[in-house]
Amino acid sequence: MSEPQKELPQIYLLTPTAFDPEEFAPKLAAVLDAHEVACVRLALASKDEYVLGRAADACREVCHARDVAIVIESHVALAERHGLDGVHLTDGARSIRKVRKVLGDDAIVGAYCGASRHDGLTAGEIGADYVAFGPVGDTGLGDGTKAPRDLFEWWSQMIEVPVVAEGALTVEIVKDFAPVTDFFAVGDDIWSTEDPVKALGDLIAAMG
Repeated sequence: MSEPQKELPQIYLLTPTAFDPEEFAPKLAAVLDAHEVACVRLALASKDEYVLGRAADACREVCHARDVAIVIESHVALAERHGLDGVHLTDGARSIRKVRKVLGDDAIVGAYCGASRHDGLTAGEIGADYVAFGPVGDTGLGDGTKAPRDLFEWWSQMIEVPVVAEGALTVEIVKDFAPVTDFFAVGDDIWSTEDPVKALGDLIAAMG
């Protein structure tokens, strides 16, 4: 008997780190209309409440009109205020319990854990809805530590909490990691191209 086919990973779409909401909303809509996306993360670098709020409202309208969940990176108060579906935490397991109390059981609470299996396990144990590891590709950012494929392989065999591969994705990496991850977090990998719809299509095609 052959083993059952593992389902292909889903797409977890990150916004650019800076954008004009009026210009970006139609681009986001085009990508969501063309491809199946599980969730969108508002990944703005700005710390300006007004800028973040405008972006949150514009993207929420696009996402919710298409039944796609949207979370925001780090800003728990803004998630509540702007009717978003949850928050993506960048500090591993440290604030999950506190955030869960604020947002409630129905909110999506995810945790980015770098390349640390220990942080990932802790996050999963205390209630993260997913754990993200990365970067999976080569990048000059941070200290250059990559989350290796065998971390994902071990996780997908041993742990039920969904796992996200993110950071410096390429078509080759997507091909290689597709059997061992539940989600690919795709962001500037497509927004930096002239045709984001096609760029995402190429990554999805690489999954198999």
